[in-house]
Amino acid sequence: MTLEDDIDNLTRIPLFSIFEPNALRMLAFSAETRLLRAGDVLFRRGEISDGGYVLTMGSMALDPHDDGRPQSTIVRPWTLIGETALVAPSMRPAAAIAREPTTVLRILRPLFHLILEQHPATAAHVRDFFRQRLLDFVHNAGVEASAFDIEISSLT
Repeated sequence: MTLEDDIDNLTRIPLFSIFEPNALRMLAFSAETRLLRAGDVLFRRGEISDGGYVLTMGSMALDPHDDGRPQSTIVRPWTLIGETALVAPSMRPAAAIAREPTTVLRILRPLFHLILEQHPATAAHVRDFFRQRLLDFVHNAGVEASAFDIEISSLT
């Protein structure tokens, strides 16, 4: 795959679809490619994040359990794993395990921040993107809480 192919594919990811062309080019050029074999662990649940990963080939199991239960989510190419980790450190909520030979692009947080510093318009788009995500989360949490309150009140 060429750099141009990577750039085109990165635009399939909602966060990166709002990037300016030069910011996206910098991301595609600077991200580190990692090759994994089936069964390789990309990261473990509870680890502190240092950035995100874009799955470019293969598949990954995202397993929130540490007890051998079946994985709850399988992700396929052009999925961003660790979106929030690009912005701030956090604990990984799940382990990521390659299910077959897999390739990922590793995007370290300092690289992501550097891109935002050098591309202010992209930074503004990213700020608005995460702002909307937070508003959606709060709204959905409020709806769920309201439904829970109604359910509880019907029991009393």
